[in-house]
Amino acid sequence: MWFFKKTSPRRSRVRKSISTKSATAGMSRLADTDVIISVLLWLLFVALSISILSFELIQQAHYRALLSVAVIVLLICVAAGLYIRNYQGRIIKNHARALALGSLFILLLATAKFGVLSTGHTAWVTGTAVIVAIILTIAYNQRFAIGMSTFYCLFACFAAGPTAPAFAGAGLPHAVWLAPLRTQGYQLVNISLFLTMAAGAITCCFSLKEIRTRMKLLQVSALAAGMVFITASALNFLAENLPPVDVFRQAGYHAAITLIVGVLIQGLLPLIEKAFRIVTSMTLLDYSDANQPLLKKLAMEAPGTFSHSLLIGSIAEAAAEAIARNGLLCRVGAYYHDIGKINKPGYFVENQMGLISRHKELSPAMSRLIIVGHVKDGIEMAKEYGLPPVLRQFIETHHGTTLVEPFYNEAKKKHEVPPSESEFRYAGPKPRTKEAAIVMLADTVEGAVRSLSEATLTKIEAVVHNMAMKRLQDGQFDECDLSLRELSQIESSMSKTLAAHYHGRIAYPKAEVDQK
Repeated sequence: MWFFKKTSPRRSRVRKSISTKSATAGMSRLADTDVIISVLLWLLFVALSISILSFELIQQAHYRALLSVAVIVLLICVAAGLYIRNYQGRIIKNHARALALGSLFILLLATAKFGVLSTGHTAWVTGTAVIVAIILTIAYNQRFAIGMSTFYCLFACFAAGPTAPAFAGAGLPHAVWLAPLRTQGYQLVNISLFLTMAAGAITCCFSLKEIRTRMKLLQVSALAAGMVFITASALNFLAENLPPVDVFRQAGYHAAITLIVGVLIQGLLPLIEKAFRIVTSMTLLDYSDANQPLLKKLAMEAPGTFSHSLLIGSIAEAAAEAIARNGLLCRVGAYYHDIGKINKPGYFVENQMGLISRHKELSPAMSRLIIVGHVKDGIEMAKEYGLPPVLRQFIETHHGTTLVEPFYNEAKKKHEVPPSESEFRYAGPKPRTKEAAIVMLADTVEGAVRSLSEATLTKIEAVVHNMAMKRLQDGQFDECDLSLRELSQIESSMSKTLAAHYHGRIAYPKAEVDQK
């Protein structure tokens, strides 16, 4: 039997050491500064939420109901915190994002609360729920937006306050709703309001994947308004004995504010991008315009680099879409990845136009400084021209920590003692996203394929695979979670794109000259 099995002393010591290390690691994680700050922000959010959602209870000195609301809100906050930890754990360490998310919820809960108190219309909570859904879908992803929107809908039910169902949304002053509070107790808004909010929020989350056109938000809000109207009408007919005119009027209030939200967010989109430090597809399309000052300067000062960047953009976009990543981000990032070459364009082979290389007059160490320096120059230019961080990452990481092989090999020939590889490597960092890794690989394979005397599909596939394996073995993909399956799909896509670009052409026949 297993309980009679003896355990060796050595195995017991190993188990004890492992358990001790695990406990120590757990305590260190609890004592982590980021976790402590996140917990403090969470406690502040809980306190503000309870004070906002229990505003009328505090006024009425209804402490029993206040305590009940506080307990339920606390439980919802705990669930929301665990959800964030599991699905967007980076928020715990990124305090700016945590503050932006908490401020968004507090601001909208306060707006919904005081809107309902002043007008008596519960449509306010529907509008704010749709705002949360749209903003979180833009800033994060659909799954996270659906989850957090559901938590917000639960909060918003308390923001609507104690109410008698017959008066809900009837436009009566909130003081009328509060009159029976002392004698009849605390009565929550019925489930119809929660379902109405959820219908609008979930519709926005599913229909809003990316914003490429200025009409997208209006289309999403119009669709959500239709769903809200249908849901509110059906639930009011089911739950309340109201005339059809009143039912459609109340549903119309909820649908109208949902439609207005789309127009409002359209105007506030730049502020949302800055608050959450994101870039939407519409903004990326603006940066892809060849009339952008930085791209225009690149085309004028370094035309070979500009042409190379355009080709890298098309290669990287196709490869990113092959593994379901952001192809537009890869394309626009590739356009700007080599802007640092603007300062010294003549030292890069694509801009030499067949002239003698300037590096022949320089030592390998000096050439290495010039070549490596274009990354630092590019970062400085990006900051000067106000490029967002999501595009600056491509400038920083498109060479990672790779070796400048031509000048390293030349230095080994000139010196009896070979120089250290670390002296001839880029400073990094390595790519931290799959999009950045794709642009790095596209930049590498395009140069390697361009050097082929005859670019057939078989040769291109061999070059692409060899360069991908070289970067993999060099550890350049260690920080971007790129799987081998994805790398194989990227190789296949890049090979097809390069083969299409370097396709063969039939030679034009020479014109025959009549000899007389």
